[in-house]
Amino acid sequence: MQKSLRNQAVAISGLMQCCRLVRELAREGRVDEGQFACALHPVFMIDAATVDEVYGEAECRRAALSTLRSQLGAGDSVRDMEATRYAATLLHLERKLMRRSDLRDRLREGLEAACRQRDHFSATHDNVVARLADLYGETLSTLKPKVMVRGESRFLENPTTANRVRALLLAGVRSTVLWRQCGGTRLKLILGRSRLLQAAREAESD
Repeated sequence: MQKSLRNQAVAISGLMQCCRLVRELAREGRVDEGQFACALHPVFMIDAATVDEVYGEAECRRAALSTLRSQLGAGDSVRDMEATRYAATLLHLERKLMRRSDLRDRLREGLEAACRQRDHFSATHDNVVARLADLYGETLSTLKPKVMVRGESRFLENPTTANRVRALLLAGVRSTVLWRQCGGTRLKLILGRSRLLQAAREAESD
């Protein structure tokens, strides 16, 4: 993947979008189905050649970039601190994952199986989402720190909602891996907010 600020912005926006949707599922029990499909798209793009290919249609990228701009404090927007906490934990988990070749191999194997299953159903079909959720449980959920999702128990105890949350967390880690591959670092995220915000604006207009 090409290392550029623009690609870093697109990748980290994918992470933020996933975390925002996790918060919505946990608090409200539902999300926009189109945005859910967009958020899951990257996990099926295992060998994509470009960042734009990973995130699919331009509308998907723009929605995620809008979320990132809000999280970076653009205009009068208010940062979603709960989603930010989820993102911080996933960024930490990605570092742990990179040290575990066994888990990375298991992830790739599981994602390839999910791709084949998606071809028979759809990316957001309950069976496919359940497979992604199981894969998250078998790999990333074994690492620490665990992502502690807060919300309404009546939603989180619903198997379908719980699977969707785990699938989104898996997709979030996919974006963190891509962000690193594009040259993203924690220091750049902390100290380079203004440059990242400008890159997000420019990418949104592509």
